[in-house]
Amino acid sequence: MRVKGNAFLQAALNGDSVHPATPRDPESIAEAARSAVAAGAHSVHVHAFDENGRETLAARFCAETIRSIRAACPGIPISLTTSAAIEPDPERRLGTIRSWQELPDLVTANQGEAGIVLLCEELLSRGVAIEVGLLSVDDARLFVRSGLAARCRRVLIEPLDLDSDVAVRHAVEMEAIVMSAGIRLEQVHHGNGAACWAVNRRALAKGHGIRTGLEDVTVLPDGTPARDNAELVAAAVALIASQARMSP
Repeated sequence: MRVKGNAFLQAALNGDSVHPATPRDPESIAEAARSAVAAGAHSVHVHAFDENGRETLAARFCAETIRSIRAACPGIPISLTTSAAIEPDPERRLGTIRSWQELPDLVTANQGEAGIVLLCEELLSRGVAIEVGLLSVDDARLFVRSGLAARCRRVLIEPLDLDSDVAVRHAVEMEAIVMSAGIRLEQVHHGNGAACWAVNRRALAKGHGIRTGLEDVTVLPDGTPARDNAELVAAAVALIASQARMSP
Protein backbone atom coordinates (compact mmCIF):
# COMPACT_ATOMS: atom_id res chain seq x y z
CA MET A 1 0.00 0.00 0.00
CA ARG A 2 1.07 3.58 -0.60
CA VAL A 3 0.84 6.38 1.93
CA LYS A 4 -1.13 9.38 0.79
CA GLY A 5 -0.92 12.89 2.17
CA ASN A 6 -4.36 12.48 3.72
CA ALA A 7 -3.55 9.34 5.75
CA PHE A 8 -6.01 8.88 8.61
CA LEU A 9 -4.95 10.67 11.80
CA GLN A 10 -6.69 10.33 15.13
CA ALA A 11 -5.97 12.47 18.19
CA ALA A 12 -6.13 10.77 21.60
CA LEU A 13 -6.68 13.76 23.83
CA ASN A 14 -6.36 12.66 27.45
CA GLY A 15 -6.59 9.25 29.16
CA ASP A 16 -4.36 8.99 32.22
CA SER A 17 -1.72 11.30 30.78
CA VAL A 18 0.27 13.36 33.28
CA HIS A 19 0.76 16.63 31.42
CA PRO A 20 -0.38 20.16 32.29
CA ALA A 21 -2.34 20.47 29.03
CA THR A 22 -4.26 17.20 29.43
CA PRO A 23 -7.97 18.15 29.24
CA ARG A 24 -10.38 16.55 31.71
CA ASP A 25 -13.58 18.59 31.97
CA PRO A 26 -16.03 18.74 29.04
CA GLU A 27 -15.18 22.31 28.09
CA SER A 28 -11.41 21.81 27.99
CA ILE A 29 -11.81 18.48 26.18
CA ALA A 30 -13.98 20.19 23.57
CA GLU A 31 -11.43 22.98 23.13
CA ALA A 32 -8.60 20.44 22.81
CA ALA A 33 -10.66 18.59 20.21
CA ARG A 34 -11.31 21.79 18.27
CA SER A 35 -7.60 22.65 18.26
CA ALA A 36 -6.58 19.11 17.28
CA VAL A 37 -9.03 19.09 14.37
CA ALA A 38 -7.81 22.51 13.25
CA ALA A 39 -4.27 21.10 13.29
CA GLY A 40 -5.28 18.18 11.07
CA ALA A 41 -6.89 15.39 13.09
CA HIS A 42 -9.71 13.47 11.37
CA SER A 43 -11.16 11.95 14.56
CA VAL A 44 -10.75 12.32 18.32
CA HIS A 45 -10.51 9.66 21.01
CA VAL A 46 -11.40 10.67 24.56
CA HIS A 47 -11.94 9.55 28.13
CA ALA A 48 -14.61 11.22 30.26
CA PHE A 49 -13.90 12.39 33.82
CA ASP A 50 -16.18 12.88 36.81
CA GLU A 51 -16.41 15.97 39.03
CA ASN A 52 -13.46 14.68 41.08
CA GLY A 53 -11.20 14.33 38.07
CA ARG A 54 -11.40 10.55 37.88
CA GLU A 55 -11.85 8.66 34.62
CA THR A 56 -15.39 7.33 34.33
CA LEU A 57 -17.76 5.44 32.06
CA ALA A 58 -20.84 6.87 33.82
CA ALA A 59 -23.55 7.97 31.40
CA ARG A 60 -23.87 11.54 32.69
CA PHE A 61 -20.21 12.46 32.30
CA CYS A 62 -19.77 10.64 29.01
CA ALA A 63 -22.81 12.44 27.61
CA GLU A 64 -21.57 15.86 28.73
CA THR A 65 -18.20 15.21 27.11
CA ILE A 66 -19.71 13.98 23.84
CA ARG A 67 -22.12 16.89 23.59
CA SER A 68 -19.36 19.43 24.23
CA ILE A 69 -17.14 17.95 21.52
CA ARG A 70 -19.99 17.79 19.02
CA ALA A 71 -20.79 21.44 19.62
CA ALA A 72 -17.14 22.41 19.09
CA CYS A 73 -16.41 20.03 16.20
CA PRO A 74 -19.57 19.28 14.20
CA GLY A 75 -19.27 16.15 12.10
CA ILE A 76 -15.99 14.94 13.60
CA PRO A 77 -16.18 11.28 14.67
CA ILE A 78 -15.83 10.81 18.42
CA SER A 79 -14.27 7.64 19.82
CA LEU A 80 -14.89 6.95 23.51
CA THR A 81 -12.93 4.53 25.67
CA THR A 82 -14.45 1.42 27.25
CA SER A 83 -11.24 0.51 29.09
CA ALA A 84 -11.33 -2.04 31.90
CA ALA A 85 -8.77 0.15 33.65
CA ILE A 86 -11.74 2.40 34.46
CA GLU A 87 -14.20 -0.36 35.43
CA PRO A 88 -12.53 -3.77 35.84
CA ASP A 89 -15.71 -5.73 36.61
CA PRO A 90 -17.11 -6.93 33.25
CA GLU A 91 -20.75 -7.04 34.41
CA ARG A 92 -20.65 -3.59 36.00
CA ARG A 93 -18.93 -2.19 32.94
CA LEU A 94 -21.53 -3.67 30.61
CA GLY A 95 -24.37 -2.38 32.79
CA THR A 96 -22.88 1.10 32.90
CA ILE A 97 -22.43 1.25 29.15
CA ARG A 98 -25.97 -0.05 28.61
CA SER A 99 -27.16 3.07 30.45
CA TRP A 100 -25.58 5.39 27.89
CA GLN A 101 -28.15 7.55 26.12
CA GLU A 102 -25.81 9.95 24.30
CA LEU A 103 -23.81 7.57 22.15
CA PRO A 104 -20.36 8.18 20.68
CA ASP A 105 -19.71 7.44 17.01
CA LEU A 106 -17.20 4.76 17.96
CA VAL A 107 -15.61 3.09 20.95
CA THR A 108 -12.26 1.47 21.48
CA ALA A 109 -12.61 -2.13 22.67
CA ASN A 110 -9.44 -3.76 23.99
CA GLN A 111 -9.57 -7.40 23.00
CA GLY A 112 -7.58 -8.73 25.95
CA GLU A 113 -10.21 -7.61 28.48
CA ALA A 114 -12.74 -9.93 30.10
CA GLY A 115 -16.25 -9.52 28.66
CA ILE A 116 -15.14 -7.51 25.66
CA VAL A 117 -17.00 -9.56 23.04
CA LEU A 118 -20.33 -9.10 24.85
CA LEU A 119 -19.58 -5.41 25.19
CA CYS A 120 -18.91 -5.14 21.47
CA GLU A 121 -22.14 -6.99 20.68
CA GLU A 122 -24.10 -4.58 22.86
CA LEU A 123 -22.63 -1.47 21.25
CA LEU A 124 -22.92 -2.82 17.71
CA SER A 125 -26.61 -3.49 18.35
CA ARG A 126 -27.01 0.20 19.17
CA GLY A 127 -25.19 1.42 16.06
CA VAL A 128 -21.87 2.29 17.69
CA ALA A 129 -18.83 1.39 15.58
CA ILE A 130 -15.95 -0.59 17.07
CA GLU A 131 -12.28 0.30 16.98
CA VAL A 132 -10.58 -2.95 17.95
CA GLY A 133 -7.77 -2.34 20.43
CA LEU A 134 -4.81 -4.73 20.14
CA LEU A 135 -2.28 -4.07 22.88
CA SER A 136 -0.34 -7.31 22.48
CA VAL A 137 0.25 -10.29 20.22
CA ASP A 138 -2.13 -12.31 22.41
CA ASP A 139 -4.83 -9.68 21.87
CA ALA A 140 -4.41 -10.05 18.11
CA ARG A 141 -4.92 -13.80 18.36
CA LEU A 142 -8.01 -13.34 20.53
CA PHE A 143 -9.47 -10.91 18.02
CA VAL A 144 -8.96 -13.29 15.12
CA ARG A 145 -10.84 -16.00 17.06
CA SER A 146 -13.63 -13.68 18.23
CA GLY A 147 -15.52 -13.54 14.93
CA LEU A 148 -16.05 -9.79 15.35
CA ALA A 149 -13.92 -8.61 12.45
CA ALA A 150 -16.61 -8.37 9.78
CA ARG A 151 -18.59 -5.91 11.93
CA CYS A 152 -15.79 -3.65 13.15
CA ARG A 153 -14.67 -0.30 11.75
CA ARG A 154 -10.91 -0.48 12.17
CA VAL A 155 -8.07 -2.17 14.04
CA LEU A 156 -5.87 -0.21 16.44
CA ILE A 157 -2.37 -1.66 16.66
CA GLU A 158 -1.09 -0.18 19.92
CA PRO A 159 1.94 -1.89 21.50
CA LEU A 160 2.63 -0.71 25.03
CA ASP A 161 6.41 -1.22 24.98
CA LEU A 162 8.49 1.84 25.85
CA ASP A 163 11.46 0.65 23.81
CA SER A 164 10.97 1.78 20.21
CA ASP A 165 12.54 -1.28 18.60
CA VAL A 166 10.46 -3.67 20.70
CA ALA A 167 7.28 -1.67 20.07
CA VAL A 168 7.83 -1.74 16.31
CA ARG A 169 8.55 -5.46 16.40
CA HIS A 170 5.32 -6.14 18.27
CA ALA A 171 3.36 -3.92 15.87
CA VAL A 172 4.75 -5.95 12.97
CA GLU A 173 3.75 -9.21 14.68
CA MET A 174 0.22 -8.00 15.43
CA GLU A 175 -0.25 -6.74 11.90
CA ALA A 176 0.92 -10.09 10.52
CA ILE A 177 -1.55 -12.04 12.67
CA VAL A 178 -4.45 -9.87 11.55
CA MET A 179 -3.50 -9.86 7.89
CA SER A 180 -2.77 -13.60 7.75
CA ALA A 181 -6.30 -14.22 9.01
CA GLY A 182 -7.64 -12.39 5.95
CA ILE A 183 -8.83 -9.38 7.98
CA ARG A 184 -8.52 -6.31 5.78
CA LEU A 185 -9.92 -3.66 8.09
CA GLU A 186 -8.34 -0.23 8.12
CA GLN A 187 -5.45 -0.17 10.59
CA VAL A 188 -4.39 2.71 12.80
CA HIS A 189 -1.07 2.35 14.67
CA HIS A 190 0.46 4.10 17.63
CA GLY A 191 2.87 3.38 20.44
CA ASN A 192 3.39 4.42 24.04
CA GLY A 193 5.62 7.30 25.07
CA ALA A 194 8.47 8.22 22.75
CA ALA A 195 8.06 4.83 21.00
CA CYS A 196 4.85 6.24 19.53
CA TRP A 197 6.78 8.08 16.80
CA ALA A 198 8.72 4.99 15.72
CA VAL A 199 5.50 3.00 15.48
CA ASN A 200 3.87 5.88 13.57
CA ARG A 201 6.70 6.08 11.04
CA ARG A 202 6.65 2.38 10.34
CA ALA A 203 2.85 2.41 10.01
CA LEU A 204 2.88 5.24 7.49
CA ALA A 205 5.49 3.46 5.42
CA LYS A 206 3.11 0.46 5.28
CA GLY A 207 0.14 2.61 4.28
CA HIS A 208 -1.69 2.63 7.61
CA GLY A 209 -3.26 5.43 9.61
CA ILE A 210 -1.76 6.71 12.85
CA ARG A 211 -2.78 8.10 16.23
CA THR A 212 -1.10 10.67 18.43
CA GLY A 213 -2.05 12.90 21.36
CA LEU A 214 -1.34 13.33 25.04
CA GLU A 215 -2.84 9.95 25.95
CA ASP A 216 -0.07 8.28 23.95
CA VAL A 217 2.93 10.61 23.97
CA THR A 218 3.97 13.91 25.55
CA VAL A 219 7.08 14.63 23.49
CA LEU A 220 7.61 15.66 19.87
CA PRO A 221 9.57 13.50 17.40
CA ASP A 222 12.80 15.28 18.37
CA GLY A 223 12.22 14.51 22.06
CA THR A 224 11.24 18.01 23.18
CA PRO A 225 8.13 18.32 25.36
CA ALA A 226 4.92 19.05 23.48
CA ARG A 227 2.86 22.06 24.50
CA ASP A 228 -0.47 20.36 23.90
CA ASN A 229 -2.47 17.99 21.72
CA ALA A 230 -2.52 20.40 18.79
CA GLU A 231 1.28 20.52 18.63
CA LEU A 232 1.43 16.72 18.61
CA VAL A 233 -1.14 16.58 15.82
CA ALA A 234 0.79 19.16 13.80
CA ALA A 235 3.93 17.03 14.20
CA ALA A 236 2.02 13.97 13.00
CA VAL A 237 0.70 15.89 10.00
CA ALA A 238 4.29 16.84 9.13
CA LEU A 239 5.29 13.18 9.47
CA ILE A 240 2.48 12.13 7.12
CA ALA A 241 3.53 14.78 4.57
CA SER A 242 7.18 13.69 4.79
CA GLN A 243 6.29 10.05 4.22
CA ALA A 244 4.03 10.98 1.31
CA ARG A 245 6.94 12.79 -0.36
CA MET A 246 9.10 9.68 0.07
CA SER A 247 6.55 7.33 -1.50
CA PRO A 248 7.34 6.41 -5.12
